[in-house]
Amino acid sequence: MRARWSPRGHRENSKKNLKVKTWRKSSLRWSSLLKGFRNFLLKELKEFVRDPKILLGIVVVPLILFSVLGGLMSYAIQSAEESAIRSNFVIINNDCEDWSYTFIKFLSSSGSKVFVEENVELNDEKLVELLSKYNVTQALEIPKGFSANITAHTKNPNITAFVKFYVHITTTNIFDVTRYLPIDAIISQFNRALAPDILNIQKSTIIKGEIKHNVDPAMVSGLMVSQSVFMPIAIMILLFYSIQLAATSVAIEKEEKTLETLLTLPIDRLTILFGKLVGSMIIAAIGAITYIAGYAYFMQSLISRTTPNFVMDLVSLGLVPSFLGYVLLGVSLFVTILSALALAVILSAFAGDVRGAQSLVGFIYPIIFLPTFALMYIDVGALPYALRLILYAIPFSHPIIVSKAVIMGNYITPALSILYVSFFTLALMYAASRLFATEKILTAKLKLKWFTKYGKTAGEL
Repeated sequence: MRARWSPRGHRENSKKNLKVKTWRKSSLRWSSLLKGFRNFLLKELKEFVRDPKILLGIVVVPLILFSVLGGLMSYAIQSAEESAIRSNFVIINNDCEDWSYTFIKFLSSSGSKVFVEENVELNDEKLVELLSKYNVTQALEIPKGFSANITAHTKNPNITAFVKFYVHITTTNIFDVTRYLPIDAIISQFNRALAPDILNIQKSTIIKGEIKHNVDPAMVSGLMVSQSVFMPIAIMILLFYSIQLAATSVAIEKEEKTLETLLTLPIDRLTILFGKLVGSMIIAAIGAITYIAGYAYFMQSLISRTTPNFVMDLVSLGLVPSFLGYVLLGVSLFVTILSALALAVILSAFAGDVRGAQSLVGFIYPIIFLPTFALMYIDVGALPYALRLILYAIPFSHPIIVSKAVIMGNYITPALSILYVSFFTLALMYAASRLFATEKILTAKLKLKWFTKYGKTAGEL
């Protein structure tokens, strides 16, 4: 029997067929879209993989960079741990009684290496002389009456003894604060061995050869840590921006063929080069002035947010750079940024477009990253001689070294740094002038055959 025709059933079948057709069209459309997307994605990935400048920048350089940084961080942490475990002290024993020798023996048994001087009248010069003599940064003075006060404590608990603790702060590294912690643990252990609160400690800080009494070295170090983080990061960002700006300027002219037009004009090619470099110098000067203004504002904000008593100490301690220090820091930044700009101009001359120039100058970034993060945690003077020479040879490490030196009142290091970076910059400018004086500025291409032998589109870097 035939099924009876129903208007309602006909409408339902029509809707179902319409849904099926719509779904099929949508599926075909999405399938076509995904197929096109897949093909385009594979094309882009192949171009990236075959391009050695991207392969180097994304894969090879980070592996090397972070391996080196990991080694430096491991060295810094290990050095800090060793300093915390085996603290070295100069003991100035001005008591010379039984309890003073007992305390010195206790210090030696705790793992600390002690150098004992007896009956020394302390002043700023004498204390710094003793620290230099034994090559240490910490000193403990046992004052007269030390043994008598400990003996009297058994009869009158209100009578206590004390020692004077001095720390000579010479660096602004993050891990330096760990050096001053063991003394508190040693005093606590001595109190537990005898009687609670029998021995107290008075802490003072030596800055720029002057004793600042009742100034906790841990508090000073904590303040200097904020500077050791802010300054390198700000300098790194400033260098990155300057390099990108210079490289893009040259690459755009090569890509749009305006550089060829400039070189055909009746103008000396060195004039064109020096025009670019003078423009770069202006940018460098603006960047340096901006950084100094920002850094001065940062220091002022830091001072204004602290307590009034500590503000007075902060200024008197000399933790704010002097006017000469700001000038030296600004000059160091200027010549360093100028060297970065000259290097960026030279590298971008070997690129055919903006993308190539950006990739080429990316190879400069590791030698900026490395000293930036290394000098946050490590004192360059504490490194092995070979590593120290490597850091000093990198011109981009010098603004960070200078920024730390001017805080500590050291102006010889900034002067030497400025001279070195200036010679480095002059050498780069000479190389750039030789490049602009020939036709190589238009035809020079840097090839990495080892990276490009497996790809066809990556012959040019």
